Amino acid sequence: MTHTHFRIETDSDNIVWLHFDKADGGTNVLNFEVFEQLDQHLQNIAAQRPRGLIILSDKPNGFIAGADITSFTKISSAQQALELLQTGQDVFNRLAALPFPTVAMIHGFCLGGGTELALACRYRVSRDDPGTRLGLPEVRLGIHPGWGGSARMVPLIGGLKAMDLILSGRSVDGRTGKRMGLVDRVAPEHHLQVAARRLVLEAPPPYRAGWLDRLSNNPVVRPLLAGIFRKQVAKRATPQHYPAPYAMIDIWRRHATHLDEMLKAEAQSLASLVTGLTARNLVRVFFLQEQLKALGKDTDWKPRHVHVIGAGTMGGDIAAWCALRGFRVTLQDQAPERIAPAIKRAHTLFKRKLKRTPRITAAMDRLMPDHKGLGVQQADVIIEAIFEDVDVKRSLYKGIEPRMKPEAILATNTSSIPLEELASSLAQPGRLVGLHFFNPVARMQLVEVVTGKSTSSEVATHAMAFTRQIDRLPLPVSSTPGFLVNRILMPYLMEAVVLESEGVPPALIDAAATAFGMPMGPVELADTVGLDICLHVAEILAGHFNAEIPERLKRLVTAGKLGKKSGAGFYVYKKGKAIKPRARGGSWNREEITNRLVLRMLNESVSCLREEVVADRDLLDAGMIFGTGFAPFRGGPMHHIEAIGRDALLQQLQSLQKLRGDRFTADAGWVSLFNSSEETLHEQGTPEQDSR
Repeated sequence: MTHTHFRIETDSDNIVWLHFDKADGGTNVLNFEVFEQLDQHLQNIAAQRPRGLIILSDKPNGFIAGADITSFTKISSAQQALELLQTGQDVFNRLAALPFPTVAMIHGFCLGGGTELALACRYRVSRDDPGTRLGLPEVRLGIHPGWGGSARMVPLIGGLKAMDLILSGRSVDGRTGKRMGLVDRVAPEHHLQVAARRLVLEAPPPYRAGWLDRLSNNPVVRPLLAGIFRKQVAKRATPQHYPAPYAMIDIWRRHATHLDEMLKAEAQSLASLVTGLTARNLVRVFFLQEQLKALGKDTDWKPRHVHVIGAGTMGGDIAAWCALRGFRVTLQDQAPERIAPAIKRAHTLFKRKLKRTPRITAAMDRLMPDHKGLGVQQADVIIEAIFEDVDVKRSLYKGIEPRMKPEAILATNTSSIPLEELASSLAQPGRLVGLHFFNPVARMQLVEVVTGKSTSSEVATHAMAFTRQIDRLPLPVSSTPGFLVNRILMPYLMEAVVLESEGVPPALIDAAATAFGMPMGPVELADTVGLDICLHVAEILAGHFNAEIPERLKRLVTAGKLGKKSGAGFYVYKKGKAIKPRARGGSWNREEITNRLVLRMLNESVSCLREEVVADRDLLDAGMIFGTGFAPFRGGPMHHIEAIGRDALLQQLQSLQKLRGDRFTADAGWVSLFNSSEETLHEQGTPEQDSR
């Protein structure tokens, strides 16, 4: 066998160093071929009887990113999945059984299968920096650990800590891992090998969880904790849409104190999950994310200074995020007192994200108040984030363009105004691009990169590269009113307002949307965004698309009921939480409520695709998933249409048009973009037969 993925060294202390460097990729991932080679190496090393084994990565970006996700798409049956899982378990069991000290030397990402391999070692040493992350994020792909991750983590650090990591899918840095017992030692880069070697030479007793952590795995306690875990998970995900965390809870409840039984249950459960629709769609979402991450790579342009104009909620938070990601940032507004709240919010963000005082101080030093706008001259990227007024924005551009560096780009954070309406004030309109962030900036991954007719291709590429450099996902969209996300979202929100004005309780409307899979109901979302902002965007879009705006929305705004920020909108808010009265009485048709909300969204999605607001269906799905949280387990609006079938959805639209009016008129794209003879996913086994 040609050992293409591993390299072995044996040092003067008879310690074997097993270097993992996957031959055909820039990232270490695990697949059947890797397991075959690793197994052979472990057998050979065991025969050598060395003093110890240290497993490390030669990839600069990390230890092991997990399983090779592309292999998931090739699995056609539960039996095939089970064979891969059992192969991985057998290899890790061989590693765990070695009679000499074994160390995983971790830097960068150590996720999924990477953490599972590390757990099979006797010790783990981690590089001390925020970029080193350990975790089991499988639930985000609709699955759970299957190579022994839960079976080994649960006894190591206790059920409470382990299940929190597994069920949330979150990762931790080395220091946090050390506090939890997941990591034995933490060291800076230049001491990492020394720390790993010392663990082998000293061979201290392996970490053992404290009595309280061990108590959480007690057979008497587990059923009680399992009920708590289920309630916590239910706040984020339903068992019919996301079965993996519930399966994991059940496996832990039944088998936590029996390694062999838990390994067997892990593999059997995961083998059935990995071939299900939820996992297949979430794997698709993973690849959509990778597609967006790849944008903007075809340039070595590296801006250093960002100047943000407008220190309101959006502008201030954009500036803070850029500073967090290492950029030098100047933040401009009309007076220092207008900038101060943004600086205060930034400090809160830095404390939450960076934890340690030196890092927080460094980030604060990178963020500079600049009410005079002196940063314009030095900036590589200028982001305008003032209020949505075409004339005011044009006037601003006229004032700053003569002071900009020739190669600097000018980005507008407008949420709905076409760039053509703004670029006319510029001597060089090609330098204007849209960078539409979503609120809250620190949580929303998507940034719409908007190109107008005059935007130069180089500027568009630079804008996408910059978006990736601040760890956000760029979505290239054309400069049409509302762009993609707001244009599709607005009919959905307006239909919710119409339903409410017809007497349907807001809580019932929101419940219908969340049951479909949306992260938040449309009524609460409108309140959260701000009803005045919703009205303003709706007015802009209505002017372009001849749409009606519900009178109910206008009346609420006129009355000063702007939603969460004013304490009242459709709901009343106490301590920032919506008070949602229970729906009583009424013979409301929940199926119709769901269909009215969802079909408005799907119809607008088809319209956007027909008008080439985005280049293809995948980009549209990615935009709606990462920009609105559109039910990830459904794979996006266009994927959902294909799953249910065009004809079934067209019939529903036609019925609603007769019953509810012309706003449900099917877009021409339903005919031009879809072939009624196309195979649909529901013909392959999905139980869903309507837009629910």
